[in-house]
This record gives sequence, structure tokens and C-alpha cells, in this order.
Amino acid sequence: MNARRRAQLPPELVFLPLGGTGEIGMNCYCYGSGPADDRHWLMVDLGVKFGEETDPGIDVVLPDVGFISAEKSRLHGIVLTHAHEDHLGAVAWLWPQLECPVYCTPFAAQILVLKLKEAGLDEQVPVKVMPVGSRFTLGPFGLEFVSVTHSIPEPTALLIETPEGRVLHSGDWKIDRTPVLGQGMDEKRLREIGAKGVDVLICDSTNVLREGFSPSEAEVAARIAAIVKQASGRVAVTTFASHLDRIATSIRAARACGREVVIAGRAMRNTIEAARACGMLNDSGRLLDEEEFGYLPPDKVMLLCTGSQGEPRAAIARIAEDQHPHVALDEGDLVIFSSKTIPGNEKEVGRVLNNLARLEIDVVTSEDDLVHSSGHPRQGELAMLYEWVKPRALIPMHGEPRHLRAHREFAQAQGIRNVLIPRDGHIARLAPGPIEDIDEAPCGRLHVDGRLIVPGEDGPAKQRRKLAFAGIVFVSLVINAKSELAASIELITDGLPVGLEDELLQAAERALGATPKPRRKDVNALSETIRTAVRRAADVTWGKKPIVKVSVTQL
Repeated sequence: MNARRRAQLPPELVFLPLGGTGEIGMNCYCYGSGPADDRHWLMVDLGVKFGEETDPGIDVVLPDVGFISAEKSRLHGIVLTHAHEDHLGAVAWLWPQLECPVYCTPFAAQILVLKLKEAGLDEQVPVKVMPVGSRFTLGPFGLEFVSVTHSIPEPTALLIETPEGRVLHSGDWKIDRTPVLGQGMDEKRLREIGAKGVDVLICDSTNVLREGFSPSEAEVAARIAAIVKQASGRVAVTTFASHLDRIATSIRAARACGREVVIAGRAMRNTIEAARACGMLNDSGRLLDEEEFGYLPPDKVMLLCTGSQGEPRAAIARIAEDQHPHVALDEGDLVIFSSKTIPGNEKEVGRVLNNLARLEIDVVTSEDDLVHSSGHPRQGELAMLYEWVKPRALIPMHGEPRHLRAHREFAQAQGIRNVLIPRDGHIARLAPGPIEDIDEAPCGRLHVDGRLIVPGEDGPAKQRRKLAFAGIVFVSLVINAKSELAASIELITDGLPVGLEDELLQAAERALGATPKPRRKDVNALSETIRTAVRRAADVTWGKKPIVKVSVTQL
């Protein structure tokens, strides 16, 4: 397009989600500024979600950033709102496609650098550390980290200012007047931002279905302290490895009762080390390794461990199976699940709880007592933020479809009429004018399969799902120069009921016998004929169609 035509295109501020809409986890959002054919880009967060049962063998799910990587000459940077996995966990996997600076607060930088070292990228990725409250400029984007409260140190909202408009990207947040750690919610600055004008609020939706206000971390701390004080045996607290407020709360409760604190779980240990590097947890004292657990009297020890979501390899799951190499709990000991079960993890968490019950171990969960508070806003907190910021329009983010729809209805009831529910891969114009979808971009999912990044939709997991449902059949035959069998057909099955092999072998033999010798010279056609016959025979006899692989060798 010539320069004159380019100059005639109106500049605009756009929003492109590549992950994080319609699901909880894996946040990846892009903002574009300028005319459509000369747009400058900014990426906000680059997170992962963990593989589920529906994706066998897949450890991590990533957003497909191919569209933005093709535009990386105009990508000014990745800005991370906080250090949770679903907001920064994909950087180490996907940075080689993007090759741009990463901007984050000191604590997030500590967590990120650990991941980059594991990936061998710590010398390559330019990590720019920006304090909470800092203001900086990337290309046409004026940016500011605004302090909020959440369930991890240094969470921020991001103010984005461009020539076309102003956006407040909330990140993950709640209103907590008495946080255990950190600066707290910067209400004064948010009111100032609102007074100047906000075109669009991009806002967390995870807890919109609940009325009122989330309990403070101080309230949770008081209840955990009371429960630990009453315990006569060993106490284990399992929570999110990144929840430093809860870790600090548990340590203080233990110290108040004269208990030593043992840490089990590398992710939790990494969080604690990152916090200490940033000047946090300086009053926590010496924290012991899991090897020391068994040497301490039952009433003088607290275990802080990972696995609150039922992860099978995490510490509490192995303890519940009585398979942990260093830690064992006895009848009458207490486990506090200081967490909420993330949707989709109910079976895994239930399995751990039942295993603990079999060992006669007492359990307290967030359903029993106030041992957890969400890091996301309820309706009362949302209404308060609206009042501070006074946005002209709103885009709900970070939630399942029911959360996004409920957030739209709630915001409209609060007087925000212009609300758009986003979809991954849809480009929305934010300013000037009303927000609306204007274009689409390629998007999707990538899977981390072992050490490799593979396609999500048509990758190995798709074939494994089929294998899990109906098994596989291998058929091998050798054809001589006369197009006759040189040896008996070989058939191997895996995952099929016993006794089907003979029927399937006979189906393969009948298919070969029905194929004229001249047509047997077409190896591909013969393979497909036998494959179809074997699948049909399995369906008739068994009622399922397994995967069938046929190998034809010509002598």
C-alpha cells in the first residue's frame, strides 16, 4: 500500500486476546496502536495452563502466538502484570518466536529468571525490571504499573495510554484493605486515572458470580493461627506454591506455637527464595528441608507443601498415598487445604482427600473454615472499581463463558452500557468510537509434549485420545513379485478386548483375497482396503472402531 493510502487510514487502538477468554488460565493479550497496515503491538502477559485428562501426555498448554511473531518487528515488548504461571509461564517457551524485551516488577523478574535459566535463555532474554508504580514508554504506548492486591507479591494493573485512547488492564486483583504483604491497592492512583478518563476497562471476571466482598488475608491469617494453636499433632498446610501471603501467614502461625517449619516442593521453595531476594519474609527464620521432618516432635513441626490442586507428583499427594520418601503423617495429624479447588481439578483433589481419610488424618478445607480467600473480585469489589475508574466501556476477561456473560450483565446493571465479550483471535477496536469486533487473526493452542512444542488441535494428543478410547491394531503383510503373500499376515493389537485378534486377522485375509492381483501392486490402495476391512470387522464384533495401521512390503 502506498504512503498516501496509508496516511488516509485512521489510527485506532485495538485489543487482540490470544488466550484467556472463555477459560481460566493461560492469559495472553495484545494491544495494537496506529493504522491497520502499520500497527504497533504490545503484549500483556504470556501464560500457560496445565494439561488435562483430555490431553493425555501433555504437560503444558500454550497460546499460539504465530500472528504476533510475524509482526515482531513492530512488537515493542511483553509486559507481565504479575508472577503467576498463567500470566508468565509461557515466556520461556515462546520467547524465541518473539525476541523482544520483557518488562515486569522485581518479584516477577525473580520467578521469570529461574524459568529462563531452566530453558537456557537467561543470557538471551532482556528482562527489564520496573518497580510497582513506575511509568515507562514503549513505542506509542505510555505504560504504568498500578499497585493492586491479589494472591502473589507485586500484582499490578496496567494503564495503557496511546494517541487513540486510554485503557486500564486490571490484571488479576481483589480489594484487600489488610493484606499480609505488599503495598496494597492504590485507590488514590486509580481514582486519579478515572478522573482523567478511561476509554475501556479490561477486567478480571473470575469471581463475578459471587456477591459482596472477598475476605481479607488478615481474616484468613487469624483463622489459620487459631486452628494451628489448637492442633496437638503434626500440621501440614498445602496451598498454591506462589501464594506468598498464605506462606507468610502459615509461618507466623507456626512460630507463634513454637513449631519449626519444613518446606516440601521445589516450586514453593523457589517462591520463597525469590521473595527473600526482594526483601520479603525477612522475619520468617530458618526454614527446614523435608529430610528433617521426621526428626521433629509431632507438636513442634509444620509442613508447608505443594499439591493443593491434587497434582499427582506433588508433596501432599505422595504423603496421602504414604509414598513420600521423607514425610509421613499419622492418625490424628492435621492437613489444612488453604486453597480453592480450581474447576477441573475436583477428581484429583478428591482423590487426595480420600487417601488422607484412609490414613485417619484430619483435614480442614475452605468449605469447613475460613482458611482461604480468593484473589479475585466479587461483585462488591467490581462495583467499587467501576466507581473509581468510571470507564466508558468494559471488556470482561479471565473467566469461563458463564463468568464473562455474568460480568457483562453486572456491568450493564451498574451503568456501563458498552460491554463486549471478547473471543480469542478476534480483534476489537477500543478507541476511537464504541468498542466492536473489526477483524480476526489466526490463533489456537500449542502443546508442550515432553521437551517439544507441538500443535494442539491436530497434534499427538488427538491421536492419543483415540488410542485411549478404542486401542490400536497393527497389520503387516509381505507381497512377492507375483502379488501373492510371501508369509502369513501378522496382526498385533493393543487396548482391545481379548479374543478379537482371530476375527480381525480373518477380515484382513478376506480383504486381501478379494483384491485382484493387479490392484495389489498399488501399496497405498491395498493398505487402505485392508485398514477399512479390519475397522469394519472390529465395529461389527465389538461396537468400536480402533485405530488401524497397515504396513505392506513388496519384495
